[in-house]
Amino acid sequence: MRRKMLEKDRKRIKRKIHIRKSITGTPERPRMSVSRSNRALYIQVIDDTRGHTLVAASTLEKELRNLKATVEGAVQLGEIMGKRLLEQNIKQVVFDRKVYLYHGCVKAMADGARKAGIQF
Repeated sequence: MRRKMLEKDRKRIKRKIHIRKSITGTPERPRMSVSRSNRALYIQVIDDTRGHTLVAASTLEKELRNLKATVEGAVQLGEIMGKRLLEQNIKQVVFDRKVYLYHGCVKAMADGARKAGIQF
């Protein structure tokens, strides 16, 4: 059992490294990184040249706690993130899905940000 979990973690890290090789955020086009757990969804926009998080949103924030970690909540979180990005005059991002497949909540967060006017 323990050996399988280690193999699973190794494959997950390998996928993450493979994806991050081709994705970097610049000041003009930062990286939008999405994460999810069973209880919460997280989005942050990162400028990799400076190593700073420019904008972040999570379902753990006080005003967003009513959003659930479902597809509907992910769409709303993406829209909120899109509005926050537009307030910071960021119109284009590079999407970083990390180790997650592009479906379900991950796709819904991207679609919500697109609906708000962000270009990928």
